[in-house]
Amino acid sequence: MKAIVQDAYGSPDVLQLSDIEQPVPGEDEVLVRVHAAGVDPGVWHLMTGLPYLTRLFGFGLTRPKNRIRGRDVAGVVEEVGAKVTGFRPGDAVLGTCEGSFAEYVCAKQDKIAPKPSALSFEQTAVVPISATTALQGLRNSGKVQAGEKVLVIGAGGGVGLFAVQLAKAFGAEVTGVCSTSKVELVRQAGAGHVIDHTKEDFTAGTERFDLILDTAGNRPLRQLRKALTPRGRLVIVGGEGGGRWLGGFQRGMGAPLHSLFRSQKFSGLIAVERRDDLEAVSALIDAGKVKPVIDRTFLLPEAPDAIRYAHEGRVRGKVVVTVVSAG
Repeated sequence: MKAIVQDAYGSPDVLQLSDIEQPVPGEDEVLVRVHAAGVDPGVWHLMTGLPYLTRLFGFGLTRPKNRIRGRDVAGVVEEVGAKVTGFRPGDAVLGTCEGSFAEYVCAKQDKIAPKPSALSFEQTAVVPISATTALQGLRNSGKVQAGEKVLVIGAGGGVGLFAVQLAKAFGAEVTGVCSTSKVELVRQAGAGHVIDHTKEDFTAGTERFDLILDTAGNRPLRQLRKALTPRGRLVIVGGEGGGRWLGGFQRGMGAPLHSLFRSQKFSGLIAVERRDDLEAVSALIDAGKVKPVIDRTFLLPEAPDAIRYAHEGRVRGKVVVTVVSAG
C-alpha cells in the first residue's frame, strides 16, 4: 500500500510517499480502508519532534517510533480482529489511530465509532480529534452550563469552530475571538458575539465570562483572569510557540497553580480519545447542531503540503487529506 512515511524528525521535506506492507489488525483492532484523514496540530509536532516534550511521551527520542503520519481517520472497515465486537467489514467509521496518511490503517475498536450519516468522508475525517477535544474542554474540564457566558479564543480554528457550535448546543451564550478574516465564519458557526483580536482586547473590557476556552494564543494567565467572573473557569487547550522543550505547553501545565487560594479555576486540557465522545459528537452532527468546516482538501501525495499549509495559522476550520485507496 502507499503511505506517507518519515525516518527522521524535521520539516515536511522529510515526508515521503512510499510503498510499504499493509498492516495486519490485532485481536482488538480493525483494518480500515482509509477514505480521508484530517490534519491536526499534533501531526506537525510528531513530524518535527518538537517540542522535545513530545518525544518524552513515547513517540521516539531520536526518530519517530511510528513512521507513518496522520491520526484522524474516516473510512470503511475491511477486516476485524478476533476480539472485536460491534464492527464488521463494510462499516463506515471515524476515529483516531497511528498512521492515517495511508491507504490502510489499523485502529483500536475503542478509538472508533460509526460514521455520521450526514457527512462525507472528507467532512468526517476532520471531526475526531478537534471535536472531541472541544467537547472535553467544555463539558469535562469547563463544566459548561446552559445560560452561561462562554468565550472561545481561537474560534476560527479547528477546535475553536467545534467549540463554538458545541457551546451553543449546550445552551451557552457564545462569544468568539478570532482574526479579521474569520469573523464572519465564526458568526455563521453560531457565535452570538465575535471579537476581532486585531482590533479589540477583550481583557481590557468590562464583560466577564463564566468559562473561557483558550484554543490559540499565549496570553498570560493573569491577563485572562481579568475577563473571568469571580467563579469563572479557564481551560487551556494545547500550546503553541514557546521554546524547543515545552513549546507553549507550560501554560496548561502550570494553570492549576493559578487556582490555588482563588475562587476562579484554571486547568490545562489533555484530551483522551474514546469511543463514547465520538458517538456523542456524531449524534450532534446528525441532529444538525454541529458541522465541520473544511478550508482545503489535498490528495495523499500532497500530504506534506497539507501539513505545511495547516501550520501557517491562517486556516479557516480544518484541512483534510483525501486518500486514493488501492483496488
